[in-house]
Amino acid sequence: MNHIQITFFEADGARREQLMAELQVTGIDFEGFEETEESLLAYVEERQFDREAIEALATGMGLRFELQALAERNWNAEWEKNFEPVIIDGFCSVRADFHPEPENVQYDIVITPKMSFGTGHHATTALMMTLMRELELNERVVLDFGTGTGILAILAELLGAASVLGIDNDSWSYENAVENCERNQAQRVTIRQAVLEELDPEARYDVILANINRHILLQYMDRMAALLRGDQLLLLSGILTEDIDIIRESAAANGFSYIKHATDRNWVCMLLQKQG
Repeated sequence: MNHIQITFFEADGARREQLMAELQVTGIDFEGFEETEESLLAYVEERQFDREAIEALATGMGLRFELQALAERNWNAEWEKNFEPVIIDGFCSVRADFHPEPENVQYDIVITPKMSFGTGHHATTALMMTLMRELELNERVVLDFGTGTGILAILAELLGAASVLGIDNDSWSYENAVENCERNQAQRVTIRQAVLEELDPEARYDVILANINRHILLQYMDRMAALLRGDQLLLLSGILTEDIDIIRESAAANGFSYIKHATDRNWVCMLLQKQG
């Protein structure tokens, strides 16, 4: 199956965050994304491509874009070949199986790298992993909302979680997360292709991990609050420094207290605690 590469130019900072959110509501089933310093690349099967939707989105945001037809899966093989391992402060590594095993890390996660967020290269994923280092996850029940490649779910198990549910509505991410969990023998992680509304409304979690985007976080803040046990934690990312105030306001309105946040290149990871 041939693919289309869509390159959006001048998509940085707040515009990139908005673009990521808008792409998720176009109805197009994207298979992966790649970020560069000045552009965002999106990949979609040719049969799923909707030129009118992309043109309308780009025009509305004042973005320039280019299209390139790619032969079957060659784009993913090329990206995998260039994938570099990630080391997070001696704490955790994320690598492909063709990389040598690193020294001096507590946890080594081996993945099949795909073109989707959550490989450890994207600043928000790295921020999430760094702050997870500070959480007490032993025997906790964890929900990874928007699991992507499954890295955060796998790390949660390595940090002692009793059980982890990772959900993603994207079929590509679901398949990759399942593959990565099997590769890392993550036996306490369950991956589902689902949206938050499909979860058992009576289920309760001790920790929710949500590395998504501002639009989705604001939309589901109330639902995440309902799924958390009292006094438990929500770790979120996918937002920019200019989003801090609106996220804190929404969190407070839904019964969360602010604990701390960390930043990297204008990206933010925030830790919140449900009151009561």
